Amino acid sequence: MANTSSRTLRLLSLLQTHRYWPGTELADRLGVSVRTLRRDVDRLRELGYPVEAQRGVDGGYQLAAGAALPPLVIDDDEAVALAVGLHTAAESAVEGIAEASIRVLAKVAQVMPARLRRRVEALRAMTVPAGWGSPDRADVDPAVLTTLALACRDGERLRFGYTAADGRRTDREVEPHRLVRLAHRWYLVAYDLTRQDWRSFRVDRLSAPEATGTPFRPRALPAADAAEFVRAGSGDQPRPYRVTALVYAPAATVRERIGRWGAVEEVDAGRCRVRMTGDSLDWPTLALGALGAEFRVIEPAEMVDQLREWAARFDRAVRD
Repeated sequence: MANTSSRTLRLLSLLQTHRYWPGTELADRLGVSVRTLRRDVDRLRELGYPVEAQRGVDGGYQLAAGAALPPLVIDDDEAVALAVGLHTAAESAVEGIAEASIRVLAKVAQVMPARLRRRVEALRAMTVPAGWGSPDRADVDPAVLTTLALACRDGERLRFGYTAADGRRTDREVEPHRLVRLAHRWYLVAYDLTRQDWRSFRVDRLSAPEATGTPFRPRALPAADAAEFVRAGSGDQPRPYRVTALVYAPAATVRERIGRWGAVEEVDAGRCRVRMTGDSLDWPTLALGALGAEFRVIEPAEMVDQLREWAARFDRAVRD
């Protein structure tokens, strides 16, 4: 059974890395007969993998798109690339991408061998991000985020040190609920066991988080959702600008140039709609200016004023 299971995983790995395999070549790779290969393919189908077969002398197999995403089998290099890519995506300006990336990163980190974790950390530490960030952006260690995400998922109490805005440091033990990304900052929403109340903690002020191993029964959050709870308690935080612009260029071209910093939606073959968010209007101005294409701002009105101010400044800079 162990050999059969191992061979099935090997077959899945081969199918996921090659579009089409002739049956005889695939059987040779696995060291089995063509008849045994057919049984292994049937086993994968029972597990939900849509394997297509082509009959005949030159028949073979390929993995097709299915109705749902089944588990993937990846090698060491692919696992490292996936983790580093998720670290980068956690800094994305596209709504929803950062939160989903942290959730997936937590799952990957939990099963990743120590040798691969070291490779991921070394590559991340030696890579300088090229994105345009907000000037008051708070850097957060992805290892801290994954620790918090796992504790939220597993319903496990956390201990950590916390530094308040006035510099006062305290030790906390909490029941973690959710991670929230708001205005370029990460927050942990949790029930504070010392204060017997719900709190939101800025993750960049949190140090040495450690899961205690103690499970807890989830409590009812006094808000519609975790994001609403953080917004309600962050009245002093700047509200992010939501910029929408119509760009007179193909969506594929715009997505290639600034897709990392905003959502690009095709209007027609020669136009697209770009949406970006930020605490400042400076970086959306830079992004749109770097496109080298005509555009028209749809919202907000402050963005129109900003462009007029920048245009006047640039005009003064080139006068004789």
